[in-house]
Amino acid sequence: MAKRVMIIGWDCAAPKLVFDAFKDDMPNTHRLMQAGIYGQLESTIPPITVPAWMCMMTSRDPGELGIYGFRNRSNYTYDALAIANANAIKVPTLWELLAEAQQRSVVLGVPLTYPAKPFPGWMVTSFLTPVNPNSPLTDRKLQWTFPPRLIREIEQVSPDYMIDIPNFRTDKRAELEKQLLKMTRTRFKFARYLLEKKQWDFFMIVEMGSDRLHHAFWRFWDKTHHKYEPNSPFADTMRNYYRTLDDELGEMLARVDHDTTVIIVSDHGAKRMDGGICVNEWLQKHGYLKLKTKPQGPTRFTSDMVDWQQTKAWGEGGYYGRIFVNVVGREPNGIIKQQDYENVRDELKTQLEAIVDESGQNINTRVFKPEEVYHKCNNIPPDLIVYFGDLYWRSVGSVGYNSIYTYQNDTGPDDCNHAEMGMFILKNGIHTDGHVPTKSIYDIAPTVLKEFGLDIPDAMRGNPI
Repeated sequence: MAKRVMIIGWDCAAPKLVFDAFKDDMPNTHRLMQAGIYGQLESTIPPITVPAWMCMMTSRDPGELGIYGFRNRSNYTYDALAIANANAIKVPTLWELLAEAQQRSVVLGVPLTYPAKPFPGWMVTSFLTPVNPNSPLTDRKLQWTFPPRLIREIEQVSPDYMIDIPNFRTDKRAELEKQLLKMTRTRFKFARYLLEKKQWDFFMIVEMGSDRLHHAFWRFWDKTHHKYEPNSPFADTMRNYYRTLDDELGEMLARVDHDTTVIIVSDHGAKRMDGGICVNEWLQKHGYLKLKTKPQGPTRFTSDMVDWQQTKAWGEGGYYGRIFVNVVGREPNGIIKQQDYENVRDELKTQLEAIVDESGQNINTRVFKPEEVYHKCNNIPPDLIVYFGDLYWRSVGSVGYNSIYTYQNDTGPDDCNHAEMGMFILKNGIHTDGHVPTKSIYDIAPTVLKEFGLDIPDAMRGNPI
């Protein structure tokens, strides 16, 4: 029988939950672990859904892809940030490489696949598709399936299919919990249909529900979280959701033969969020950023509020921070001379890594220069990448706090941040060693190619597991 590989992606799934905390609630997952190998999977820098899944599917780093987060600079003006999509991917994906070997693929929910491009197989794009996430079937004009007629099959098989949960940053957690389960069940219902009805060699699904779960419910599970609520009605929400993931895994496994290689994988992990560092407040305090007027209360940062003639650098918020330097001849009103650029970056790095919390304890911030962590830097990288508090603190871009510290997310309720270590489980009938040392997110695509007996392109960063 021809080789087949199935990847099930759980976005943001944390090793300590899958391998430890919820292991007894996940019998199907546990059996896979016993029958194969498993361990931590080191994510990209930064460990963000975009670009991490596409880095996994190409075995290329964010610099090579030229995608450094959900939004990226499209030119050197001050407000030209564009949301990345599939048109930004200029290197072959795993399913495109398999197509060259006459292998057919099913690709369901993988981030950065919209707009769907023709290939030998079937595709439903991800949560980044610009449709009503709760009712994607109402919009037939957008390229969110391939072939386009696949929409009709979704209507027939899984008419409540959800691309994502609209407004998942909410305090209405009981309703959110229901929506999470609905989204996951409807996606896997259609996945089972594709699994059984289509001829495929490679099958991949990514479920975003696990990411939404962590951001909304982490503090009800993690006793070390500063907002932990004992006896909360949501105390078991995370455990129950992982049970659902495991149930859906069991249904998928029941529909493939024992010779199918199965890989369970996450793009990054999760950890509690201790707070936020207001990056643009910090830059103002240290003389790098000058605003024309001081906002009265927290205000979204925009380029028109900045006195660029007196600004050396500005920042972007998110699960990690990005710092941009205002360089002469590069930015429209640059003031940092080219010969001073490295000194400014070094100075920023030193000062950022010295940030303390409100009690005076260093929070262990880490700062990266893109050219030192990527093979090359295509498009426009940030000048510095910042993990505030080793990712226990997020970056908050808004201004007007009159403090560098905040304990509320400026984009809505959020309980956790992303962690560098995701997880993987691999069962191929050959490797049965159980727990193994940490592997890299870049190793997944070469592993799949090796399973099919195909050559691994020299440009790939990873190695077969």
